[in-house]
Amino acid sequence: MTHLGKTIVFAGGGTAGHIEPALAVARGWRSDHPQDECIFLGTDSGLEKSLIPAAGFALSTIPKVPMPRKLELSTLLFPARFIRSIFAAKRVIANKDLVVGFGGYVSAPAYLAAAISRVPIVIHDANSTIGWANKLGALFTSHLAVSQRVDSGKFMNATVTGLPLRQDVELSVQASRLDWAQARSDARQRMGWNAHEPTLLILGGSQGSVFMNQVIAKSLDALQKRGFQVIHSVGQKNLLPQNQGGYKATNYINDVASAYLGADVVIARSGAVTCAEFGALGKMAIFVPLPIGNGEQSKNADFLVKESRAIVVKQEEFTSQWLETNIDRALKQSKDLPQESMWNDLASVEKICQMMREAMSNGADR
Repeated sequence: MTHLGKTIVFAGGGTAGHIEPALAVARGWRSDHPQDECIFLGTDSGLEKSLIPAAGFALSTIPKVPMPRKLELSTLLFPARFIRSIFAAKRVIANKDLVVGFGGYVSAPAYLAAAISRVPIVIHDANSTIGWANKLGALFTSHLAVSQRVDSGKFMNATVTGLPLRQDVELSVQASRLDWAQARSDARQRMGWNAHEPTLLILGGSQGSVFMNQVIAKSLDALQKRGFQVIHSVGQKNLLPQNQGGYKATNYINDVASAYLGADVVIARSGAVTCAEFGALGKMAIFVPLPIGNGEQSKNADFLVKESRAIVVKQEEFTSQWLETNIDRALKQSKDLPQESMWNDLASVEKICQMMREAMSNGADR
């Protein structure tokens, strides 16, 4: 059967921070343009391998080529591997109508392949610090979007769209706007939490955080003595601790929207998606930035810190002693905060989709 619509290639893999916003935009585009085809570019080792097909989209894979961060054998092999990855991406992208990139390993070869193939490019960066792949892609397009305003570089002039939220989170935001207190009460009931006890939610990401799990294990007795019910997502690949008293451990929380909405305090990494989802639904957070990468996690929560809705602590300082000293302060801040969401922009997907229409109308940047 002949395909009469346009074909959009979405590039963003590896982590949920790149995949979830891309999926949100792809769903929005497919809803408005059912005749068009949306395909994803990814690798065989990232979360996209399971998340993209589960969402009903086709996935084409290319070799994963991480940017070397220190001088080693892989540094010498990087140029040849990167070139192979570009040509693999070009086989997917050639003759398509648009590439929409969200950063990560897969985006850099996608941008170069699109530039070679004269395919228009739209770029969205979720982080406060722009990643190297998106900085590279910005050389080939003026169609740039960011979740939060950026103070330097080419992305200073990018359109501020906010971060496209997952469908379940967006629906929860809409429901909570009608009656925030009732929405929180309903969320706690859905999660099976005691309505009268303070709730501490720990999220280490989909893969979990061994470091954070160890700190929580050492702090558990002190937290329970303070009356906390503790809900701990340890990660899909980590051993599940034994439940005891008010402590419940799980490998993964499926209804994360209700978990954010019902918790009094959240402890998590400060990835862009986590900060955005928490900002839309949560009350008070303790963020422990991942101490790798280009430092983007240390800045992602700045907008929440300014609103007194988050405390950011370096990983080397986040110990059981620190947590036991500061958890009461976090709970007090949570209780003192207004009963409302601070998320004002649910038009992120439409803003990016409009940029996509403009990019295809204008063609590849010269």
